Amino acid sequence: MAKNKVEQTGDLEQSLPPQEELFQINGVILKKNVRDIWDQIWNFQAKPDDLLIASYPKAGTTWTQEIVDLIQNNGDVEKSRRAPIYLRQAFLEWARMSNSGIDQANAMPSPRTLKTHLPVQLLPPSFWEKKCKIIYVARNAKDTVVSYYHFQRMNEELPDPGSWDEYFETFLAGKVLWGSWYDHVKGWWRKKDSHPILYLFYEDMVKDLKREIRKVMEFLGKNLKEEVLDKIVCNTSFDVMKKNPWTNYTTDTKMNHSISPFMRKGVTGDWKNQFTEAQNKQFNEHYEKNMAETSLSFCVEL
Repeated sequence: MAKNKVEQTGDLEQSLPPQEELFQINGVILKKNVRDIWDQIWNFQAKPDDLLIASYPKAGTTWTQEIVDLIQNNGDVEKSRRAPIYLRQAFLEWARMSNSGIDQANAMPSPRTLKTHLPVQLLPPSFWEKKCKIIYVARNAKDTVVSYYHFQRMNEELPDPGSWDEYFETFLAGKVLWGSWYDHVKGWWRKKDSHPILYLFYEDMVKDLKREIRKVMEFLGKNLKEEVLDKIVCNTSFDVMKKNPWTNYTTDTKMNHSISPFMRKGVTGDWKNQFTEAQNKQFNEHYEKNMAETSLSFCVEL
């Protein structure tokens, strides 16, 4: 692991307005306000009973978080309504004004459930040292880029993505927040061979949610009755979560849901409504080149 050296993005910084300034850590782009707390993030002390939910942005993170919370609370829906999801599970590398995910995590009682979008090489070393359980959820690149584009449009704390055509090229170049999708999903895929990581796929969750919920339950060492699992399936369906103020981020004033809802469609294959034929051809060629030497594979339509 390279030292946590902070490298500036140079001309990238100069091309963005102040509220959208970015910086790099070992080539991975993050929001500039994270730089001020990076040492706290890198030196964060995980505990052996911590559970970490990791993903690339817009891969089903909130979905997985709610599933985990309901499993941990034995399907008690009222307990999952105790607070918005972002207050129930700390987002490690997030900072807003005087609040940070690190402060939130340090104030949480054990056992803690935490969230991150960091690529595997930037995860605080204590998670590996303490052998914490990690759930990683991955989504196919085509649907991810579309969802990420609309998310950046509606979230005023993220850089303006520009036009779809511009963002398409930015994503392929890996010049988006949290870095390259390819590096992210492949890095975590490799790590599962040496660490207790449950690697889930968004598309599998769409196809058979109960089966995937059972995987999470077993990974967490729980044994819930079938009727409880059915209750969790019902309450983590896309339609229910989209209407749920504790999961749909309508309580977050930094997100403009009139531009695009935080929970937009929740399907596999929506990329077909966004990609041009030329973009699809370009993406396929780029994908084959970058995924040639991995056993990792994705479903792009159901």
